Amino acid sequence: MAVLKLDADRTTIAGLQEQTSKSDFWNDPQTAAGISQKLSALEKRIDVWDTLAANVRDTLELANLEGSDASAESLQQVQALYQPLADQFAQVAFELKLSGPHDRASAILEIHAGTGGTDAQDWAQMLERMYLRWAEREHFQTTILSTSYGEEAGIKSTTVEINGDYAYGKLKGEGGVHRLVRLSPFNSDNLRQTSFALVEVLPQMETQAELAIDPKDLRIDVYRSSGNGGQSVNTTDSAVRITHIPTGMVVAIQNERSQLQNREKAMAVLKSRLVSQMEAQAKADLTDLRASDKSAAWGNQIRNYVLHPYTKVKDVRTGHETADASAVLDGDINPFIEAYLSSQMGS
Repeated sequence: MAVLKLDADRTTIAGLQEQTSKSDFWNDPQTAAGISQKLSALEKRIDVWDTLAANVRDTLELANLEGSDASAESLQQVQALYQPLADQFAQVAFELKLSGPHDRASAILEIHAGTGGTDAQDWAQMLERMYLRWAEREHFQTTILSTSYGEEAGIKSTTVEINGDYAYGKLKGEGGVHRLVRLSPFNSDNLRQTSFALVEVLPQMETQAELAIDPKDLRIDVYRSSGNGGQSVNTTDSAVRITHIPTGMVVAIQNERSQLQNREKAMAVLKSRLVSQMEAQAKADLTDLRASDKSAAWGNQIRNYVLHPYTKVKDVRTGHETADASAVLDGDINPFIEAYLSSQMGS
């Protein structure tokens, strides 16, 4: 049980419970909601493992009591108790594969249309839907922070905040180029078309507040939000674009109605990207935490999605594949996630 670090979780829970008991806890609803969500996730995790451990102990005690004098009927009873425990362990043991320094963090997902014109922009939007449906299945909370829409269809890029325990750990293997092959709905001849999109996954860093950024290194632009919004989102200059001049990183957020809220979100995303880059550079392996050096074009893909002349989704790195492409595009990507995490164990 030591590898689970449950004692550390119990210490964290005690600290969070102390925060929630303060009279001014809900003065900042956004921060309070985040703390409450984290507390609930930790308590659920502790309860699952504690209950499983108690049930295993009870079953072992029953097996020891029966001993060599056990009848066929009592052995069947023990076996009947054992199998559900084995099944439950197989489900929760998945998180043992998530032992990276940021695996437990929430995630920031970015999708960029690549080579393929309008088809690529439509493909980027299909991927956005796939990940939003996956997050819904996992009971994660999602917020679309920014979207740049295509002229004819689809999206040029999107930034999505995915909040929940282990969101980054589960999604980190999704970073890279995704390739789609299908009959183009945007071509009058209905020709076969290959499209590409780049997916980037970043952890939401708890230490980002400690990262000091010189204001002189930032260029901050405000502009009017585009695309679908609320009644006032598109009528005021509430969208914010922050450029980190030394690195050239650009973060644009247009989700919130308030310019101040969008600025805070943009700074949080920028700090996550900078911390990720610094840690990756320290390892001399920039591909660990992001995939931005891979252009969204032929030869760089991590996964192929084929809808014509047959249906198949195959991961280039692990070899895992399925013929049920429609289920994958509807968010059923856990088999690919598990295959990737299994391939990384011990590496």
